[in-house]
Amino acid sequence: NKIKDSGNNNVMLTDRGNMFGYQDIIVDYRGIPTMQSFGVPVLLDVTHSLQKPNQQNGITGGNPQMIEIIAKAGVAAGVDGIFLETHPEPNKAQSDGNNMLELNKLEDLLTKLVRIREAIN
Repeated sequence: NKIKDSGNNNVMLTDRGNMFGYQDIIVDYRGIPTMQSFGVPVLLDVTHSLQKPNQQNGITGGNPQMIEIIAKAGVAAGVDGIFLETHPEPNKAQSDGNNMLELNKLEDLLTKLVRIREAIN
């Protein structure tokens, strides 16, 4: 409401997952319709929600093999858009490589997500 009260109606909310313990982030899809009840688009930050923070080596880990399932579930739950990080070679990325999607897998994933959206609409 603060943002809207300032005259800016260009508001989106992003679900980035919730901490579960100290080394895992999870997505609770029940939050999507709750966030949408505020009358603004809701995005799902797929790759952030798969981070594994607070690793002993000091580098945030990830769970990239779950990107597709988290994205599909988000679209099926009605999220308005997705955010995800991608790179041609995630292991060479400057940041967050441990939870990125390989660029060559992006088109296939987006095609699947569009099909899910079409099916539920």
